[in-house]
Amino acid sequence: MAFTPAPWPRKLRSQEWYGGTSRDHIYHRGWLKNQGHPHDLFDGRPVIGILNTWAELTPCNGSLRDLAEKVKAGVWEAGGFPVEVPVFSASENTFRPTAMMYRNLAAMAVEETMRAQPIDGAVLMVGCDKTTPSLLMGAASTDLPSIVVTAGPMLNGWFRGERVGAGTHLWRFSEAVKAGEMTQEDFIEAEAAVTRSSGTCNTMGTASTMASLTEALGMALSGNAAIPAVDARRRVMAQLTGRRIVQMVKDDLRPSHILTRPAFENAIRLNGAIGGSTNAVVHLLALAGRAGIDITLDDWDRLGREVPTIVNLQPSGEYLMEEFYYAGGVPVVLRHLAEAGLLQTDALTVSGLPIGEEVKDARNWNEEVIRPASRALTNSGGIAVLKGNLAPNGAVLKPSAASPDLLTHTGRAVVFEDIDDYKARIGDDALDVDETCILVLKMCGPKGYPGMPEVGNMGLPPKVLKKGIKDMIRISDARMSGTAYGTVILHTSPEAALGGPLAAVRNGDMITVDVPNRRLTLDIPEAELQARLAALTRGQATPPGGYARLFHDHVQGADTGADFDFLLGARGHEVPRDSH
Repeated sequence: MAFTPAPWPRKLRSQEWYGGTSRDHIYHRGWLKNQGHPHDLFDGRPVIGILNTWAELTPCNGSLRDLAEKVKAGVWEAGGFPVEVPVFSASENTFRPTAMMYRNLAAMAVEETMRAQPIDGAVLMVGCDKTTPSLLMGAASTDLPSIVVTAGPMLNGWFRGERVGAGTHLWRFSEAVKAGEMTQEDFIEAEAAVTRSSGTCNTMGTASTMASLTEALGMALSGNAAIPAVDARRRVMAQLTGRRIVQMVKDDLRPSHILTRPAFENAIRLNGAIGGSTNAVVHLLALAGRAGIDITLDDWDRLGREVPTIVNLQPSGEYLMEEFYYAGGVPVVLRHLAEAGLLQTDALTVSGLPIGEEVKDARNWNEEVIRPASRALTNSGGIAVLKGNLAPNGAVLKPSAASPDLLTHTGRAVVFEDIDDYKARIGDDALDVDETCILVLKMCGPKGYPGMPEVGNMGLPPKVLKKGIKDMIRISDARMSGTAYGTVILHTSPEAALGGPLAAVRNGDMITVDVPNRRLTLDIPEAELQARLAALTRGQATPPGGYARLFHDHVQGADTGADFDFLLGARGHEVPRDSH
Protein backbone atom coordinates (compact mmCIF):
# COMPACT_ATOMS: atom_id res chain seq x y z
CA MET A 1 0.00 0.00 0.00
CA ALA A 2 1.70 3.17 -1.22
CA PHE A 3 2.43 5.94 1.26
CA THR A 4 3.76 9.38 0.33
CA PRO A 5 5.60 11.11 3.19
CA ALA A 6 4.53 14.67 3.99
CA PRO A 7 7.00 17.47 3.18
CA TRP A 8 9.54 18.29 5.88
CA PRO A 9 10.13 20.66 7.57
CA ARG A 10 6.66 21.88 8.45
CA LYS A 11 4.94 23.36 11.50
CA LEU A 12 4.12 20.71 14.11
CA ARG A 13 1.21 20.73 16.54
CA SER A 14 3.61 21.11 19.50
CA GLN A 15 4.48 24.56 18.15
CA GLU A 16 0.97 25.70 19.09
CA TRP A 17 2.29 25.47 22.67
CA TYR A 18 5.96 26.33 22.24
CA GLY A 19 6.60 28.08 18.93
CA GLY A 20 6.18 31.80 19.51
CA THR A 21 6.84 34.79 21.75
CA SER A 22 3.38 35.48 23.14
CA ARG A 23 2.60 35.30 26.83
CA ASP A 24 0.96 31.91 26.28
CA HIS A 25 3.98 30.45 24.47
CA ILE A 26 6.31 31.73 27.15
CA TYR A 27 3.99 30.29 29.82
CA HIS A 28 4.15 26.78 28.27
CA ARG A 29 7.85 26.91 27.45
CA GLY A 30 8.96 28.51 30.67
CA TRP A 31 7.40 25.93 32.94
CA LEU A 32 8.89 23.04 30.98
CA LYS A 33 12.30 24.70 31.12
CA ASN A 34 12.33 24.24 34.89
CA GLN A 35 13.32 20.65 34.08
CA GLY A 36 16.58 21.98 32.67
CA HIS A 37 15.76 21.96 28.96
CA PRO A 38 17.73 24.42 26.78
CA HIS A 39 15.86 26.91 24.63
CA ASP A 40 16.75 25.33 21.29
CA LEU A 41 14.80 22.14 22.13
CA PHE A 42 11.66 24.18 21.42
CA ASP A 43 12.75 25.13 17.91
CA GLY A 44 10.28 22.93 16.04
CA ARG A 45 11.79 19.50 16.49
CA PRO A 46 9.24 16.67 17.04
CA VAL A 47 8.04 16.32 20.63
CA ILE A 48 7.54 12.61 21.30
CA GLY A 49 5.28 11.46 24.12
CA ILE A 50 6.46 8.21 25.66
CA LEU A 51 3.17 6.92 27.06
CA ASN A 52 4.27 4.51 29.75
CA THR A 53 2.04 1.96 31.51
CA TRP A 54 4.74 1.03 34.00
CA ALA A 55 3.36 0.58 37.52
CA GLU A 56 4.45 -1.45 40.51
CA LEU A 57 0.96 -2.97 40.63
CA THR A 58 1.26 -3.99 36.96
CA PRO A 59 4.04 -6.58 37.31
CA CYS A 60 3.88 -7.65 33.65
CA ASN A 61 5.06 -4.13 32.75
CA GLY A 62 7.85 -3.98 35.32
CA SER A 63 10.56 -3.58 32.69
CA LEU A 64 8.98 -0.55 31.01
CA ARG A 65 10.62 2.00 33.32
CA ASP A 66 14.02 0.84 32.05
CA LEU A 67 12.86 0.51 28.44
CA ALA A 68 11.58 4.09 28.45
CA GLU A 69 15.16 5.30 28.87
CA LYS A 70 16.17 3.37 25.76
CA VAL A 71 13.25 4.86 23.84
CA LYS A 72 14.38 8.33 24.94
CA ALA A 73 17.90 7.61 23.72
CA GLY A 74 16.53 6.70 20.31
CA VAL A 75 14.39 9.83 20.15
CA TRP A 76 17.35 12.06 21.06
CA GLU A 77 19.52 10.34 18.44
CA ALA A 78 16.95 11.02 15.73
CA GLY A 79 16.63 14.68 16.63
CA GLY A 80 13.42 14.56 18.63
CA PHE A 81 12.48 15.82 22.09
CA PRO A 82 11.26 12.92 24.28
CA VAL A 83 8.87 13.46 27.19
CA GLU A 84 7.75 10.52 29.34
CA VAL A 85 4.09 10.56 30.35
CA PRO A 86 2.57 8.01 32.75
CA VAL A 87 -0.84 6.77 31.62
CA PHE A 88 -3.58 4.60 33.13
CA SER A 89 -2.35 1.03 33.60
CA ALA A 90 -4.98 -1.68 34.02
CA SER A 91 -3.30 -4.75 35.50
CA GLU A 92 -4.83 -8.14 34.84
CA ASN A 93 -3.29 -9.44 38.07
CA THR A 94 -4.75 -6.92 40.50
CA PHE A 95 -7.78 -5.04 39.17
CA ARG A 96 -11.22 -5.88 40.54
CA PRO A 97 -13.87 -6.67 39.55
CA THR A 98 -11.91 -7.24 36.31
CA ALA A 99 -9.30 -5.35 34.29
CA MET A 100 -11.60 -5.51 31.27
CA MET A 101 -13.95 -3.09 32.97
CA TYR A 102 -11.15 -0.50 32.86
CA ARG A 103 -9.89 -1.01 29.32
CA ASN A 104 -12.23 1.67 28.02
CA LEU A 105 -11.33 4.07 30.83
CA ALA A 106 -7.66 3.61 30.00
CA ALA A 107 -8.37 4.19 26.31
CA MET A 108 -10.25 7.39 27.15
CA ALA A 109 -7.42 8.60 29.36
CA VAL A 110 -4.83 7.90 26.66
CA GLU A 111 -6.88 9.60 23.97
CA GLU A 112 -7.35 12.75 26.01
CA THR A 113 -3.71 12.74 27.14
CA MET A 114 -2.57 12.63 23.53
CA ARG A 115 -4.98 15.32 22.38
CA ALA A 116 -4.56 17.72 25.29
CA GLN A 117 -0.77 17.77 25.52
CA PRO A 118 1.93 19.18 23.20
CA ILE A 119 3.11 15.98 21.54
CA ASP A 120 3.58 15.32 17.83
CA GLY A 121 3.89 11.55 18.06
CA ALA A 122 3.70 8.79 20.64
CA VAL A 123 5.52 5.64 21.66
CA LEU A 124 2.97 3.34 23.27
CA MET A 125 4.69 1.34 26.01
CA VAL A 126 2.52 -1.67 26.78
CA GLY A 127 2.58 -5.22 28.08
CA CYS A 128 -0.20 -6.53 30.32
CA ASP A 129 -3.34 -7.66 28.52
CA LYS A 130 -5.49 -4.51 28.52
CA THR A 131 -2.66 -2.01 28.16
CA THR A 132 -2.03 -2.94 24.52
CA PRO A 133 -5.59 -2.53 23.21
CA SER A 134 -6.32 0.52 25.36
CA LEU A 135 -3.30 2.46 24.10
CA LEU A 136 -3.93 1.38 20.52
CA MET A 137 -7.58 2.47 20.82
CA GLY A 138 -6.55 5.87 22.17
CA ALA A 139 -3.99 6.30 19.39
CA ALA A 140 -6.51 5.33 16.72
CA SER A 141 -8.96 7.88 18.10
CA THR A 142 -6.47 10.76 17.96
CA ASP A 143 -4.63 9.62 14.82
CA LEU A 144 -1.26 11.03 15.87
CA PRO A 145 1.82 9.17 14.59
CA SER A 146 2.18 6.25 17.02
CA ILE A 147 4.26 3.12 17.43
CA VAL A 148 4.19 0.29 19.98
CA VAL A 149 6.99 -1.20 22.05
CA THR A 150 6.01 -4.06 24.35
CA ALA A 151 7.47 -5.20 27.65
CA GLY A 152 8.10 -8.68 26.27
CA PRO A 153 7.35 -12.13 27.70
CA MET A 154 9.00 -13.53 30.82
CA LEU A 155 11.48 -16.38 30.63
CA ASN A 156 10.37 -20.00 30.54
CA GLY A 157 9.17 -21.48 33.78
CA TRP A 158 10.48 -24.86 34.93
CA PHE A 159 9.16 -27.03 37.75
CA ARG A 160 10.65 -30.42 38.58
CA GLY A 161 11.89 -30.89 35.03
CA GLU A 162 8.66 -29.77 33.37
CA ARG A 163 8.29 -26.67 31.22
CA VAL A 164 5.53 -24.64 32.89
CA GLY A 165 3.67 -21.67 31.47
CA ALA A 166 2.40 -18.66 33.37
CA GLY A 167 -1.37 -18.90 33.67
CA THR A 168 -1.72 -22.20 31.83
CA HIS A 169 -0.13 -24.21 34.63
CA LEU A 170 -1.94 -22.18 37.26
CA TRP A 171 -5.17 -23.67 35.89
CA ARG A 172 -3.66 -27.15 35.48
CA PHE A 173 -2.10 -27.28 38.93
CA SER A 174 -5.27 -25.93 40.54
CA GLU A 175 -7.31 -28.70 38.93
CA ALA A 176 -4.68 -31.25 39.96
CA VAL A 177 -5.01 -30.16 43.60
CA LYS A 178 -8.79 -30.57 43.44
CA ALA A 179 -8.37 -33.99 41.83
CA GLY A 180 -5.99 -35.09 44.59
CA GLU A 181 -3.10 -35.42 42.14
CA MET A 182 -1.02 -32.59 43.64
CA THR A 183 -0.59 -31.34 47.17
CA GLN A 184 -1.24 -27.76 48.22
CA GLU A 185 2.39 -27.56 49.35
CA ASP A 186 3.61 -28.53 45.89
CA PHE A 187 1.29 -25.93 44.37
CA ILE A 188 2.86 -23.22 46.55
CA GLU A 189 6.34 -24.41 45.59
CA ALA A 190 5.41 -24.23 41.90
CA GLU A 191 4.29 -20.62 42.29
CA ALA A 192 7.84 -19.24 42.12
CA ALA A 193 8.70 -21.38 39.10
CA VAL A 194 5.75 -20.33 36.98
CA THR A 195 6.57 -16.59 36.94
CA ARG A 196 10.33 -16.39 37.35
CA SER A 197 11.31 -13.15 35.60
CA SER A 198 9.96 -9.76 34.65
CA GLY A 199 7.64 -9.75 31.66
CA THR A 200 4.22 -10.78 30.46
CA CYS A 201 2.85 -14.33 30.38
CA ASN A 202 5.23 -16.64 28.54
CA THR A 203 2.40 -18.61 26.94
CA MET A 204 0.38 -17.51 23.91
CA GLY A 205 -1.98 -15.77 26.31
CA THR A 206 -3.63 -12.44 25.70
CA ALA A 207 -0.51 -10.32 26.26
CA SER A 208 1.59 -12.31 23.77
CA THR A 209 -1.36 -12.54 21.40
CA MET A 210 -1.92 -8.79 21.40
CA ALA A 211 1.81 -8.14 20.97
CA SER A 212 1.80 -10.51 17.99
CA LEU A 213 -1.34 -8.99 16.48
CA THR A 214 0.11 -5.51 16.92
CA GLU A 215 3.03 -6.60 14.78
CA ALA A 216 0.64 -8.08 12.19
CA LEU A 217 -1.36 -4.84 12.18
CA GLY A 218 1.85 -3.01 11.31
CA MET A 219 1.88 -0.91 14.49
CA ALA A 220 5.23 -2.18 15.84
CA LEU A 221 8.63 -2.81 14.33
CA SER A 222 9.07 -6.28 12.85
CA GLY A 223 10.19 -8.78 15.49
CA ASN A 224 8.95 -6.76 18.46
CA ALA A 225 6.43 -9.23 19.84
CA ALA A 226 8.47 -12.19 21.06
CA ILE A 227 11.78 -10.83 22.43
CA PRO A 228 11.93 -11.84 26.12
CA ALA A 229 11.61 -8.96 28.56
CA VAL A 230 15.06 -9.53 30.05
CA ASP A 231 16.87 -10.06 26.73
CA ALA A 232 19.23 -7.21 25.76
CA ARG A 233 17.65 -7.24 22.31
CA ARG A 234 14.43 -5.95 23.87
CA ARG A 235 16.35 -2.82 24.91
CA VAL A 236 17.74 -2.47 21.38
CA MET A 237 14.21 -2.73 19.98
CA ALA A 238 13.10 0.07 22.31
CA GLN A 239 15.91 2.33 21.15
CA LEU A 240 15.19 1.64 17.48
CA THR A 241 11.53 2.39 18.13
CA GLY A 242 12.50 5.76 19.60
CA ARG A 243 14.45 6.56 16.45
CA ARG A 244 11.64 5.44 14.17
CA ILE A 245 8.86 7.52 15.74
CA VAL A 246 10.75 10.74 14.99
CA GLN A 247 10.83 9.91 11.29
CA MET A 248 7.16 8.88 11.41
CA VAL A 249 6.30 12.36 12.69
CA LYS A 250 8.38 13.98 9.97
CA ASP A 251 6.62 11.81 7.36
CA ASP A 252 3.21 12.27 9.04
CA LEU A 253 2.73 8.49 9.04
CA ARG A 254 -0.37 8.00 11.19
CA PRO A 255 -2.50 5.08 12.46
CA SER A 256 -5.14 5.80 9.81
CA HIS A 257 -2.55 4.93 7.15
CA ILE A 258 -1.75 1.63 8.85
CA LEU A 259 -4.95 0.40 10.52
CA THR A 260 -6.70 -0.50 7.28
CA ARG A 261 -8.99 -3.43 6.52
CA PRO A 262 -6.11 -5.47 5.03
CA ALA A 263 -4.16 -4.93 8.26
CA PHE A 264 -7.05 -6.24 10.37
CA GLU A 265 -7.44 -9.25 8.09
CA ASN A 266 -3.74 -10.00 8.54
CA ALA A 267 -4.12 -9.80 12.31
CA ILE A 268 -7.13 -12.13 12.35
CA ARG A 269 -5.32 -14.70 10.23
CA LEU A 270 -2.20 -14.45 12.35
CA ASN A 271 -4.35 -15.10 15.43
CA GLY A 272 -5.41 -18.40 13.87
CA ALA A 273 -1.85 -19.36 13.00
CA ILE A 274 -0.48 -18.68 16.50
CA GLY A 275 -3.43 -20.17 18.42
CA GLY A 276 -4.14 -16.73 19.84
CA SER A 277 -6.38 -15.70 22.70
CA THR A 278 -10.16 -15.39 22.40
CA ASN A 279 -9.72 -12.01 24.09
CA ALA A 280 -8.22 -10.75 20.85
CA VAL A 281 -11.72 -10.84 19.38
CA VAL A 282 -13.16 -8.14 21.64
CA HIS A 283 -9.99 -6.05 21.46
CA LEU A 284 -9.65 -6.06 17.68
CA LEU A 285 -13.37 -5.38 17.22
CA ALA A 286 -13.06 -2.38 19.55
CA LEU A 287 -9.92 -1.13 17.78
CA ALA A 288 -11.59 -1.50 14.39
CA GLY A 289 -14.50 0.56 15.70
CA ARG A 290 -12.10 3.35 16.68
CA ALA A 291 -10.36 3.16 13.29
CA GLY A 292 -13.65 3.20 11.40
CA ILE A 293 -13.05 -0.23 9.84
CA ASP A 294 -16.03 -2.55 9.44
CA ILE A 295 -14.83 -5.80 11.04
CA THR A 296 -17.37 -8.26 12.47
CA LEU A 297 -17.51 -11.63 14.18
CA ASP A 298 -18.33 -13.15 10.80
CA ASP A 299 -14.97 -11.89 9.52
CA TRP A 300 -13.24 -13.60 12.43
CA ASP A 301 -14.89 -16.90 11.57
CA ARG A 302 -14.46 -16.66 7.79
CA LEU A 303 -10.83 -15.54 7.83
CA GLY A 304 -9.75 -17.96 10.54
CA ARG A 305 -11.28 -21.13 9.10
CA GLU A 306 -8.68 -21.47 6.36
CA VAL A 307 -5.68 -20.89 8.65
CA PRO A 308 -3.86 -23.85 10.27
CA THR A 309 -2.50 -23.33 13.77
CA ILE A 310 1.24 -23.83 13.27
CA VAL A 311 2.72 -22.26 16.43
CA ASN A 312 3.21 -25.01 18.98
CA LEU A 313 2.87 -22.94 22.16
CA GLN A 314 0.92 -23.40 25.36
CA PRO A 315 -2.00 -23.42 25.99
CA SER A 316 -2.68 -25.07 22.61
CA GLY A 317 0.69 -26.78 22.31
CA GLU A 318 3.96 -27.52 24.08
CA TYR A 319 6.44 -24.63 24.04
CA LEU A 320 6.65 -21.08 25.39
CA MET A 321 7.41 -17.59 24.07
CA GLU A 322 11.15 -17.89 24.68
CA GLU A 323 11.35 -20.75 22.15
CA PHE A 324 9.03 -18.86 19.80
CA TYR A 325 11.51 -15.98 19.73
CA TYR A 326 14.48 -18.28 19.12
CA ALA A 327 12.54 -19.96 16.28
CA GLY A 328 12.06 -16.62 14.52
CA GLY A 329 8.87 -15.23 16.05
CA VAL A 330 6.02 -13.47 14.31
CA PRO A 331 7.92 -12.62 11.08
CA VAL A 332 8.28 -16.34 10.33
CA VAL A 333 4.56 -16.95 10.81
CA LEU A 334 3.69 -13.96 8.63
CA ARG A 335 5.99 -15.30 5.92
CA HIS A 336 4.21 -18.68 6.13
CA LEU A 337 0.90 -16.89 5.68
CA ALA A 338 2.26 -14.91 2.74
CA GLU A 339 3.53 -18.06 1.02
CA ALA A 340 0.10 -19.65 1.50
CA GLY A 341 -1.61 -16.64 -0.06
CA LEU A 342 -3.18 -15.71 3.29
CA LEU A 343 -1.41 -12.40 3.92
CA GLN A 344 -2.25 -9.00 2.47
CA THR A 345 1.39 -8.33 1.70
CA ASP A 346 0.95 -4.70 0.64
CA ALA A 347 -0.44 -3.55 4.01
CA LEU A 348 1.65 -0.66 5.32
CA THR A 349 3.66 -0.84 8.56
CA VAL A 350 5.24 1.72 10.89
CA SER A 351 8.54 1.10 9.11
CA GLY A 352 7.09 2.73 6.01
CA LEU A 353 7.42 -0.60 4.17
CA PRO A 354 4.66 -3.07 3.27
CA ILE A 355 4.45 -6.05 5.58
CA GLY A 356 5.33 -8.53 2.86
CA GLU A 357 8.62 -6.75 2.29
CA GLU A 358 9.32 -6.79 6.04
CA VAL A 359 9.02 -10.56 6.42
CA LYS A 360 10.15 -11.96 3.06
CA ASP A 361 13.54 -13.07 4.39
CA ALA A 362 12.37 -14.44 7.77
CA ARG A 363 13.83 -17.88 8.57
CA ASN A 364 12.33 -20.64 10.70
CA TRP A 365 14.97 -21.97 13.06
CA ASN A 366 12.85 -24.59 14.82
CA GLU A 367 10.10 -26.50 13.01
CA GLU A 368 8.91 -28.09 16.23
CA VAL A 369 7.97 -24.65 17.57
CA ILE A 370 6.73 -23.14 14.28
CA ARG A 371 5.51 -26.15 12.37
CA PRO A 372 4.96 -26.53 8.65
CA ALA A 373 1.28 -26.61 7.68
CA SER A 374 1.57 -30.35 7.05
CA ARG A 375 2.08 -30.86 10.81
CA ALA A 376 -0.28 -28.16 12.10
CA LEU A 377 -1.76 -28.45 15.58
CA THR A 378 -5.17 -27.72 14.08
CA ASN A 379 -5.88 -27.61 10.35
CA SER A 380 -8.64 -25.05 10.76
CA GLY A 381 -7.47 -22.73 13.49
CA GLY A 382 -8.64 -19.24 14.24
CA ILE A 383 -11.69 -18.52 16.31
CA ALA A 384 -14.92 -20.41 15.71
CA VAL A 385 -17.99 -18.20 15.92
CA LEU A 386 -21.08 -20.17 16.91
CA LYS A 387 -24.63 -18.92 16.38
CA GLY A 388 -28.08 -20.29 17.04
CA ASN A 389 -31.01 -19.74 19.35
CA LEU A 390 -28.65 -19.70 22.37
CA ALA A 391 -26.35 -17.06 20.85
CA PRO A 392 -28.17 -15.06 18.15
CA ASN A 393 -25.36 -12.50 17.97
CA GLY A 394 -22.60 -15.07 18.31
CA ALA A 395 -20.35 -16.86 20.78
CA VAL A 396 -16.69 -17.79 20.34
CA LEU A 397 -14.57 -20.90 20.86
CA LYS A 398 -10.85 -21.56 20.32
CA PRO A 399 -10.59 -24.88 18.46
CA SER A 400 -6.85 -25.28 18.99
CA ALA A 401 -7.36 -25.35 22.77
CA ALA A 402 -10.48 -27.57 22.74
CA SER A 403 -10.95 -31.34 22.95
CA PRO A 404 -11.72 -32.69 19.46
CA ASP A 405 -14.23 -35.21 20.78
CA LEU A 406 -16.31 -32.43 22.33
CA LEU A 407 -16.61 -30.25 19.23
CA THR A 408 -19.84 -32.08 18.38
CA HIS A 409 -21.79 -32.89 21.52
CA THR A 410 -25.24 -32.79 23.10
CA GLY A 411 -25.36 -32.60 26.87
CA ARG A 412 -27.52 -31.77 29.86
CA ALA A 413 -27.16 -28.24 31.21
CA VAL A 414 -25.93 -27.70 34.74
CA VAL A 415 -26.75 -24.06 35.34
CA PHE A 416 -25.12 -21.48 37.60
CA GLU A 417 -27.11 -18.26 37.81
CA ASP A 418 -24.03 -16.14 38.53
CA ILE A 419 -20.42 -16.50 39.66
CA ASP A 420 -21.39 -16.64 43.35
CA ASP A 421 -23.77 -19.51 42.64
CA TYR A 422 -20.97 -21.32 40.81
CA LYS A 423 -18.49 -20.87 43.65
CA ALA A 424 -21.02 -22.02 46.22
CA ARG A 425 -22.03 -25.22 44.42
CA ILE A 426 -19.22 -26.44 42.13
CA GLY A 427 -17.38 -28.29 44.91
CA ASP A 428 -20.47 -29.99 46.33
CA ASP A 429 -20.35 -33.77 45.85
CA ALA A 430 -24.16 -33.66 45.75
CA LEU A 431 -24.09 -31.58 42.55
CA ASP A 432 -25.95 -33.52 39.86
CA VAL A 433 -23.25 -33.51 37.20
CA ASP A 434 -21.07 -35.86 35.18
CA GLU A 435 -18.58 -35.43 32.35
CA THR A 436 -21.29 -35.54 29.66
CA CYS A 437 -22.99 -32.43 31.06
CA ILE A 438 -22.51 -28.86 29.89
CA LEU A 439 -21.71 -26.24 32.53
CA VAL A 440 -23.59 -22.97 31.96
CA LEU A 441 -22.66 -19.72 33.72
CA LYS A 442 -24.83 -16.58 33.49
CA MET A 443 -24.53 -12.89 34.35
CA CYS A 444 -20.84 -12.50 33.53
CA GLY A 445 -21.06 -10.33 30.43
CA PRO A 446 -20.05 -6.67 30.03
CA LYS A 447 -23.06 -5.33 31.97
CA GLY A 448 -23.87 -8.37 34.06
CA TYR A 449 -20.74 -8.75 36.17
CA PRO A 450 -19.94 -5.86 35.37
CA GLY A 451 -16.94 -5.89 33.08
CA MET A 452 -16.95 -9.40 31.55
CA PRO A 453 -14.42 -11.23 33.77
CA GLU A 454 -12.15 -14.14 32.86
CA VAL A 455 -14.24 -16.80 34.57
CA GLY A 456 -15.54 -18.63 31.50
CA ASN A 457 -13.00 -21.44 31.90
CA MET A 458 -14.88 -22.68 34.94
CA GLY A 459 -12.96 -25.21 36.99
CA LEU A 460 -14.53 -28.64 36.68
CA PRO A 461 -16.42 -30.23 39.58
CA PRO A 462 -14.00 -32.14 41.85
CA LYS A 463 -16.19 -35.25 41.60
CA VAL A 464 -15.54 -35.22 37.82
CA LEU A 465 -11.84 -34.41 38.13
CA LYS A 466 -11.34 -37.36 40.46
CA LYS A 467 -12.52 -39.62 37.64
CA GLY A 468 -9.57 -38.44 35.54
CA ILE A 469 -11.67 -36.15 33.33
CA LYS A 470 -9.77 -33.04 32.21
CA ASP A 471 -12.33 -31.24 30.04
CA MET A 472 -16.04 -30.54 29.75
CA ILE A 473 -18.00 -28.11 27.61
CA ARG A 474 -18.54 -24.80 29.36
CA ILE A 475 -20.76 -21.97 28.09
CA SER A 476 -20.99 -18.42 29.43
CA ASP A 477 -21.20 -14.75 28.52
CA ALA A 478 -17.81 -14.28 30.22
CA ARG A 479 -14.27 -14.26 28.84
CA MET A 480 -11.41 -16.55 29.72
CA SER A 481 -7.71 -15.95 30.15
CA GLY A 482 -5.71 -16.34 26.97
CA THR A 483 -3.54 -18.76 28.95
CA ALA A 484 -6.53 -21.04 29.58
CA TYR A 485 -7.59 -24.09 27.59
CA GLY A 486 -10.52 -26.45 27.13
CA THR A 487 -13.77 -26.67 25.21
CA VAL A 488 -14.98 -23.32 26.43
CA ILE A 489 -17.68 -21.28 24.66
CA LEU A 490 -17.45 -17.61 25.54
CA HIS A 491 -18.82 -14.11 24.87
CA THR A 492 -22.35 -15.49 24.35
CA SER A 493 -24.32 -12.56 23.00
CA PRO A 494 -26.71 -10.99 23.81
CA GLU A 495 -25.56 -11.47 27.39
CA ALA A 496 -27.84 -12.76 30.14
CA ALA A 497 -28.08 -9.36 31.87
CA LEU A 498 -29.70 -7.97 28.72
CA GLY A 499 -32.22 -10.79 28.56
CA GLY A 500 -30.26 -12.85 26.05
CA PRO A 501 -31.30 -16.50 25.60
CA LEU A 502 -28.53 -17.61 27.96
CA ALA A 503 -30.65 -16.20 30.77
CA ALA A 504 -33.44 -18.63 29.92
CA VAL A 505 -31.41 -21.85 30.23
CA ARG A 506 -32.58 -24.15 33.04
CA ASN A 507 -31.05 -27.14 34.76
CA GLY A 508 -31.75 -30.26 32.74
CA ASP A 509 -32.17 -28.52 29.37
CA MET A 510 -30.33 -30.23 26.54
CA ILE A 511 -27.83 -28.15 24.59
CA THR A 512 -26.25 -29.09 21.27
CA VAL A 513 -22.81 -27.85 20.33
CA ASP A 514 -21.86 -28.32 16.67
CA VAL A 515 -18.58 -26.53 16.05
CA PRO A 516 -18.03 -27.83 12.47
CA ASN A 517 -21.37 -26.30 11.47
CA ARG A 518 -20.95 -23.33 13.84
CA ARG A 519 -24.22 -23.98 15.71
CA LEU A 520 -25.09 -23.53 19.39
CA THR A 521 -28.62 -24.65 20.17
CA LEU A 522 -30.81 -24.80 23.24
CA ASP A 523 -32.96 -27.83 22.47
CA ILE A 524 -36.37 -26.54 23.49
CA PRO A 525 -39.28 -25.41 21.29
CA GLU A 526 -39.11 -21.82 20.09
CA ALA A 527 -42.40 -21.00 21.79
CA GLU A 528 -41.03 -22.26 25.10
CA LEU A 529 -37.89 -20.17 24.69
CA GLN A 530 -39.88 -17.03 23.95
CA ALA A 531 -42.17 -17.66 26.92
CA ARG A 532 -39.17 -17.99 29.24
CA LEU A 533 -37.59 -14.82 27.88
CA ALA A 534 -40.84 -12.90 28.32
CA ALA A 535 -41.00 -13.98 31.96
CA LEU A 536 -37.47 -12.88 32.81
CA THR A 537 -36.71 -10.15 35.29
CA ARG A 538 -33.94 -8.57 33.32
CA GLY A 539 -30.66 -7.00 34.31
CA GLN A 540 -29.17 -6.00 37.62
CA ALA A 541 -29.34 -2.92 39.76
CA THR A 542 -27.79 0.11 38.06
CA PRO A 543 -24.56 1.22 39.80
CA PRO A 544 -25.20 4.40 41.82
CA GLY A 545 -22.54 6.51 40.13
CA GLY A 546 -18.93 6.95 39.14
CA TYR A 547 -17.17 5.06 36.40
CA ALA A 548 -19.19 1.90 37.12
CA ARG A 549 -22.35 3.82 36.19
CA LEU A 550 -20.74 5.19 33.02
CA PHE A 551 -19.63 1.69 32.09
CA HIS A 552 -23.05 0.17 32.72
CA ASP A 553 -24.88 2.84 30.75
CA HIS A 554 -22.66 2.91 27.68
CA VAL A 555 -20.81 -0.40 27.19
CA GLN A 556 -21.75 -2.28 24.06
CA GLY A 557 -21.98 -6.03 23.61
CA ALA A 558 -19.05 -8.41 23.30
CA ASP A 559 -20.02 -9.13 19.71
CA THR A 560 -18.99 -5.58 18.73
CA GLY A 561 -15.98 -5.21 21.03
CA ALA A 562 -17.48 -4.03 24.35
CA ASP A 563 -16.41 -0.43 23.72
CA PHE A 564 -18.47 2.58 24.77
CA ASP A 565 -21.12 3.68 22.31
CA PHE A 566 -19.87 7.28 22.30
CA LEU A 567 -16.24 6.40 21.49
CA LEU A 568 -16.62 4.89 18.03
CA GLY A 569 -14.58 6.51 15.27
CA ALA A 570 -11.56 8.80 15.34
CA ARG A 571 -12.00 12.26 16.82
CA GLY A 572 -8.63 13.50 15.64
CA HIS A 573 -5.86 15.52 17.27
CA GLU A 574 -6.96 19.09 16.74
CA VAL A 575 -5.16 21.32 19.22
CA PRO A 576 -7.54 22.29 22.05
CA ARG A 577 -8.16 25.97 22.79
CA ASP A 578 -5.55 27.61 25.04
CA SER A 579 -7.01 28.95 28.29
CA HIS A 580 -4.05 31.10 29.38
